[in-house]
Amino acid sequence: MLGQNFLRDERTIAQIVTSARPDPAGLLLEVGAGQGALTRELARRCRRVVAYEIDPELAARLGEEFRAEPGVRVVQGDFVASRPPAEPFAVIGNIPYASTSRIVNWCLDAPRISTATLVTQLEYARKRCGDYGRWTLRTVQTWPWLHWRLAGRIPRERFRPVPRVDSGILRLERRQVPLLPASQLTAYQRFVALGFGGVGGSLCASLQRGYPARRVDAALRANRVPADTTVGYVWPEQWIALFRAIHTTRW
Repeated sequence: MLGQNFLRDERTIAQIVTSARPDPAGLLLEVGAGQGALTRELARRCRRVVAYEIDPELAARLGEEFRAEPGVRVVQGDFVASRPPAEPFAVIGNIPYASTSRIVNWCLDAPRISTATLVTQLEYARKRCGDYGRWTLRTVQTWPWLHWRLAGRIPRERFRPVPRVDSGILRLERRQVPLLPASQLTAYQRFVALGFGGVGGSLCASLQRGYPARRVDAALRANRVPADTTVGYVWPEQWIALFRAIHTTRW
């Protein structure tokens, strides 16, 4: 069973599906189908579901259960080894905690993904969504075209076997209109990496390694970001504003 904690609670299944808001006519990929608790609900709501399960025995059982369902296809294998669909699609899943980073990175790199709704450790979801008032590098780098949100919390007692920690519903949603032009996204990611990779944790000191000090100081003042602010406490919207002020203005 590869470390997966299975859902039994109908309220939780409804909570996850409601958070996902799946398009009944769209393509939906389920990660870690397990014993099929989510799959059954998704099959009732959606015309096209591809359910991935890495465990051969569980995948075989699901394949037999949904053999007569033309809208459901069960795939035995590692989800992150699959190629993203060429058409728009959404992802949903109660995923194994140990595979969280791999699955999230797959979703972030998929060019046609519209949304991803993933059950993760609550701590992971809170950190990625700025719930502690701090923001991670990966979240900030992808913010111009992806919105990260903690869509709900799930008590650990609602899973079997019961995990040691509570879970969160991590919601990723592609913005219809990116906050930066596509031509600037690579430069923006480098800009953020420079800010996070600097000296002493100060955003000002980090950015001054790559840009003139006066330009950095002026941009920080204009956006009301104290010069000694630790990078993790800078909001994604502030990063974008600083990028515009520093990078897109010639000096």
